Amino acid sequence: MPKIYSKDLIEILFRHPYTKIDFLVEDLSITRQTASKHLQEIEKLGVLRNIKVKNSNFYINIELLERLRKGI
Repeated sequence: MPKIYSKDLIEILFRHPYTKIDFLVEDLSITRQTASKHLQEIEKLGVLRNIKVKNSNFYINIELLERLRKGI
């Protein structure tokens, strides 16, 4: 996990099946560069998958999305 592992970060990751850099910037009061680094680190762990849509990066919470699809 990123060095900023916190309850707030976990809540952001599980609030929706996806997150964006802007969510971390706003909720954690960190810079865009720091938020991007944290999300990339979590992606390397296999928890998130980055999908680019036009000019935005969406980080999909893979397991949460699968559980929602299955209704669990």
